[in-house]
Amino acid sequence: MTAGAPDPVAGDRETSTASVYNIANLLTLLRIALVPLFVWLLFLEGTGWRLAAFAVFAAASITDKIDGDIARARGLVTDFGKIADPIADKALTGAALVSLSLLGELWWWVTIAIMAREVGITLLRFVVIRYGVIPASKGGKLKTMLQVIAIGLFILPGPLDPIRWAAMAAALAVTLVTGADYVVQAWRLRRSRDGARGGRAREEGA
Repeated sequence: MTAGAPDPVAGDRETSTASVYNIANLLTLLRIALVPLFVWLLFLEGTGWRLAAFAVFAAASITDKIDGDIARARGLVTDFGKIADPIADKALTGAALVSLSLLGELWWWVTIAIMAREVGITLLRFVVIRYGVIPASKGGKLKTMLQVIAIGLFILPGPLDPIRWAAMAAALAVTLVTGADYVVQAWRLRRSRDGARGGRAREEGA
């Protein structure tokens, strides 16, 4: 995930009639394919391997920005892309957080808190989709950027602990706050649609 990528809750791009076999979706699949390579490199010992893991993580994160830009610019937004893109994001971020916790470099409660928010909001998107779409927020984009920066700092070798933890604390705070905001938006969306349906029902029964 990158700073320019919309939060998976967003869904604010209209689906085109483009073929599912396009460069944007190919980049999304590439991001998924890079996840096992990234994890393998992360568990190897040595500074060189850590730098290689960082390079793969950075490359995978950049593809999220690129595939979104290409899809919008060339009209290549597809239903497959809308589903695969957030899966790729969660796979990369989740793999990084879980791996860092398994290595004893990141507290498990941080990983669990972030992943619970990400999975929960993704599920919420499917629950309320029949009521409408929750637009992307600036907070969601900031959350993505902070997560990528924080994870990248944890992957990089060297005495960066104060910076790492400061970045992760900021990422965690924004992640939880924006998660709560999306829950409120979803509740308001459902309430407004239920109210509209109730109004129509009363008019029809009048």
